Amino acid sequence: MPLSNSEAIPIRDHIKVSELIDRLKERIKIDLEPYAAGEKAVDKTITEADLHRPGLALAGYVELFTYQRIQVIGNTECNYLDHLSEQARFDAFKTLLSFEIPVIILTDNNKLSKNLKQLAEDREIPIFRTEMETTKFMFLLRDLLEDYFAVQTVLHGTMVDVYGIGILISGKSGLGKSEVALDLVERGHRLVSDDVVMLTKKGNVLLASASEMNKHFMEIRGLGIVDVMSMFGIRSIRYQKRLEVVLELSLWQDNQNLNRTGLNHDSVEILGTKIPQIHLPITPGKNITVIAEVIAMNYLLKHYGYDAAEAFQKKIKDHIASKKDHDDMPRRAIEYFEGDLE
Repeated sequence: MPLSNSEAIPIRDHIKVSELIDRLKERIKIDLEPYAAGEKAVDKTITEADLHRPGLALAGYVELFTYQRIQVIGNTECNYLDHLSEQARFDAFKTLLSFEIPVIILTDNNKLSKNLKQLAEDREIPIFRTEMETTKFMFLLRDLLEDYFAVQTVLHGTMVDVYGIGILISGKSGLGKSEVALDLVERGHRLVSDDVVMLTKKGNVLLASASEMNKHFMEIRGLGIVDVMSMFGIRSIRYQKRLEVVLELSLWQDNQNLNRTGLNHDSVEILGTKIPQIHLPITPGKNITVIAEVIAMNYLLKHYGYDAAEAFQKKIKDHIASKKDHDDMPRRAIEYFEGDLE
């Protein structure tokens, strides 16, 4: 299946407050104490991954108030409220709650006075409380929301981690993608997913993972299903890996236009992100496993600033320039042979 025909997963456009709180407790182990409002209030929905600290809104400036986001109230906001008179504090909080806020979360173990809590109860706006420091809590919460709202797609292929580089082996069915991955695992590399690869876009990065059904299982034609983790151990698998290179396998065709030097860099666009792509035709005797390892090492070299194709091109140019400068002098292909005495 071509990568351009990948199966899109519907984008999530909202999450209920109750579901968000459960995810925070279960996945990130954050203890959130219900502080105000009742069961009906937690059915409110959140539609954005971004968070907001309502300091300006509490001060009275609401022209650019993004009320539809989760409102995080920390030490700064609470200290500001504490410095106000009781009536001014009530009015400031009332202005904040006049908007349809989905949820308010108090951090750093902060508290609100009884009349402010009652105001939230009356407006049916849920408030939760945590002992976690504001910056750390916002980082973890934003990361969870970005995961939840992230764009995803499903690809047909096999994802492996080779020397720390995430390689997606793609191509038509029956070309031996799983067998190549199994050989790589045997050589000490790690399987991410076989046959079905789920891609999640976070920022400009594509993270690959298996589904719950095919996690650490592989199908080898003629043999059947094998459990890679049980057979090779826990170090033979990864649950997720950044996609960095696409290795597309195909059958050899005469007169096929192939990249011979590596100076031309092909890429494929997946979810709006360009990923380097290498087209590799299969011929009898070609060791795809070793080539996959070389692809990973070559990618590492390029990452650290060394491109073999460009270095070779420079060497040729320097040699041609040197010959032009010494056209009157006869030159041999090799001027010196080291002695081989052993």
